[in-house]
Amino acid sequence: MTGWIETQGLLHGPWMKPILKHLATASLVGLVLLRPLHARADEDDDGDHDRARDLYERGEIKGLANILGVVQADAPGDIVAVDFIRIGDRWVYRFQVVAPDGRRRIVDVDAGAGVLMRDRGGD
Repeated sequence: MTGWIETQGLLHGPWMKPILKHLATASLVGLVLLRPLHARADEDDDGDHDRARDLYERGEIKGLANILGVVQADAPGDIVAVDFIRIGDRWVYRFQVVAPDGRRRIVDVDAGAGVLMRDRGGD
């Protein structure tokens, strides 16, 4: 059967080159597009996790587990985001909390002292 296909020019016909060219191009495009996704999955956006861990290990900030109770007592609801930022000379945990009524609040906690900072309110 293979001999018949080859003699008919089905494996080596003039249309085979464009198909192989398109297949190679599609494969290359796929690899190029997937590479940034792989790189992004491996990197920390801005090093917050490593920075916070180092400061915690040196005793300069409270652990996030210790801070969560303070936030929940002040702003009951679901914590949907946490950022670790620097405001002036203080490290701050910034929480976004969605209250049971659907309103969003921003709660800042001094990471070193473990106390609430000014409340930024929300939506």
